[in-house]
Formats: sequence, C-alpha cells, structure tokens
Amino acid sequence: PKRWGPGRPRSGGGVEGGGLSAFSSLTHLECSKTGERLPAGGLMNLSPAGAPLLARYDLEAAARTLRPEALRERRSDMWRYHEVLPAPAPGAIVSLGEGMTPLLAAPRLGARLGLSRLYIKDEGTNPTGSFKARGMSVAITMARLLGAEKVVVPTAGNAGGAAAAYASRAGIEAHIFVPADAPPVHKAECALAGAFVTEVRGTIYHCGAIAARMGPSRGWFDLSTFREPYRAEGKKTMTFELFEQLNGELPDAIVYPTGGGTGLVAMWKAFGEMEALGWIGSARPRMISVQAEGCAPL
Repeated sequence: PKRWGPGRPRSGGGVEGGGLSAFSSLTHLECSKTGERLPAGGLMNLSPAGAPLLARYDLEAAARTLRPEALRERRSDMWRYHEVLPAPAPGAIVSLGEGMTPLLAAPRLGARLGLSRLYIKDEGTNPTGSFKARGMSVAITMARLLGAEKVVVPTAGNAGGAAAAYASRAGIEAHIFVPADAPPVHKAECALAGAFVTEVRGTIYHCGAIAARMGPSRGWFDLSTFREPYRAEGKKTMTFELFEQLNGELPDAIVYPTGGGTGLVAMWKAFGEMEALGWIGSARPRMISVQAEGCAPL
C-alpha cells in the first residue's frame, strides 16, 4: 500500500534528561531486571541488561495536584491523569480522544455466574476499537517528542491499527508487519491510516523478528510489546478509570484477556502508584489472565 502523506514530526522539545515538568512528574526510567536508573531524555528500547524499561515518577510531587476530587474539572480522556503520564506539556500529546471508556453493569450474566456486581469495561469504544489506542497514544507521543521519524510494529491486528492511526496523527511514518493470514480488515485499517504494510508468511513472532532485524538500518523505532517504556503507561490508565467509575473502590477481581501481557503489568504498576498517591491501601484485586489456546505466550 502507498503511504498517505504524513510529514515530518513537529519539534517536541525533548524531556530534558527526564527532569520534572509542571505537567508530568516523570523522573527517569528503570530497568525491570536490575533496577538501574536511566534518564528518560532519549529514544530507548530495552535496558542495558536486555530487559523492559519502566517509567518512574515523583509521586509525592504528583500527589499535590493529582487528587480524585480534582479530576471533575479535567479533560474527559485518559490524559486527565497527566501527572503520572510522561508527556511534559499538553502540546506534546498525540491524542484521538482515547480512554474514559464505559463501565457497563452486566446483572443477568452476573446472576448466571453467581456474581452480585459484574461489570464490563468496554474498550471497544476507543478511537481505534481496542485498548491498544491507549498504549499507542503514549508511545507515539514520546517517540515523536524524542525525535523518531519512523516507527515499526509487528501485529496480528489491533496494535497495528492503533500504531498506524496515531503515527498518522503525529505526522510520522509507520511500518507494520502482519501475518499473511491475519484478518484483511486489520491490514486495510493500517493502510488507510497511511502506514506501509508488509505481509509475512508466518506468525506474529516471525513479524517481530523481521521488524527487529530490518529496523535499525532503516531508522525505525521499535514499538513492539515490552520493547519501549511507554505503551504500558497508556494501558495503566484503565486502573485509574476503574477507581473513578467505582466511586473510589477497586474490584475484587479483574478478568483480563491477555496477549503479550503489557496490560497486566501496566495495571499492576498503577496499583502501586495509586497507593503512593494515597488513593488506595495495600489491598490489590486478583488478576485473572485469559489467553486463547492458539496464542498463549504467558
């Protein structure tokens, strides 16, 4: 497919080595394996130890303004939690209105299962039809801010569509590698958003291997699962929204349909941040991961 006209990225001004801004309390990145602290001021994939990187914040500073009662006056998307997201200023955000998806009561299904309060978080109302929009909004925001002009992602569907849409919004070039037997609608979604789409005879694993091999020589910044620090930051906002939508409570259990597991890690990370902010105590919901038999990497 031909690319549909994205221009060069706008200058975002950088993150100044990961220092605090008035908008975000981001301080640094941390290796999830060794705990090594790294500055958040440049494009990074894995840590020197080859492990995923986690964004860390000055939560004491964030708590001064990020209070539940203050949220009533804020924007109605996931960027309402900007103190614990990495964008240093409102103008840096690449957004299509993602987040604040409905929490729907399911009383009849709950009764069949013996559950008195069952809710479904409808992530299908996100701009690209899935929760992948959350992660790609933050990942593309930071990729553009830190100077990326081209990004690459392997996908079986939803992540590619989100990457293509947010890259188009940001004015940067997207390269999507997708299995040849993936649903045609996902390939069309990526192409219509302006991405270069390459079909691969194999699985998403093969797509990832090809993208990783080709990317460095072509200047493609890799947005694969757990290979950059910021997709998880978008997905963790589901936890903050649940707290709001349940009037200051969290569920006893969360049943989570899981692919690579970024969302699970992200939500668990958010519980710790919410406790440090003073929103919740030490109790945590049970996290129940559900995977398809044909795609169960966990």
